[in-house]
Formats: sequence, C-alpha cells, structure tokens
Amino acid sequence: MSLYEQDFYQWTQEQAALLKAGALAQLDIENLIEEVESMGKSQKRELYSRLVVLIMHMLKWDYQPDMQSRSWENTILTQRREIRFLIQDNPSLKRTVFEAANFVYRDSVDAASIETGLPISAFPENCPYSVEQIMGNL
Repeated sequence: MSLYEQDFYQWTQEQAALLKAGALAQLDIENLIEEVESMGKSQKRELYSRLVVLIMHMLKWDYQPDMQSRSWENTILTQRREIRFLIQDNPSLKRTVFEAANFVYRDSVDAASIETGLPISAFPENCPYSVEQIMGNL
C-alpha cells in the first residue's frame, strides 16, 4: 500500500514538503490531482447543502406564515451568512448560486413538504426566488 492509502495525513505533509522544496518530480501527481479536484467539489457540495436548507426554510416561511418562528428566521439568517462566508472564500461560487438553487430546489421542496405536511404540489414547480431574495433579508 502507498503512503496515500496508509496514512493520508502523513501523505499530505510529505506532498507539502516536496512542493516547498520544489521537488516536483517526486510528487504523487495522480493522487494530488484527485485531492485538488475533490477540494473544489466539496466547496460546491457545501453550497448545495446550505441552499437546500435555506430554500426549504424560505418555502416554509412563505407557505406557512402562521407557523413562522424565530427558529426558522435564525436558520434562514445562519444559512445566508454561511453562504456569504463560503462565497467570500470562493468568489467563483457566486456566479453559480442561481444555477445551484435551481439544481437543489426539488430537494428543498421535498424537505419542506415533509416538515410542513403540505403536499409537494403546494409549492411552485420551479424555484421562485431570485439570487437577491436567496441572499437578502426576510
């Protein structure tokens, strides 16, 4: 087994040391490429995950106004803040928010339907929120 398979942490330290030393020929290029690609994908997955929760709570807020709570408001504000932080660290994600929101919208509807008891048909077929609404205030 390679060091990559045996001890990932040690492998990362070794790769960093090789990069710092300029010893590019000794790098584990194949696994290094895989890990760099994976890091980018994890940022995108975090955006998707946070958008599912945010949009679900926005739907609950809009479609059950008599049930609105501070907890829902706090969740909306928290997810918006965390998405802002994520975009601050990864500015290229900003241009994907609308596309990502549309991509995860069905998951948000499914979750909102379960939590509210409303049928899926009670919610719009397509994401009703603009980027400004997703990132804005209640």
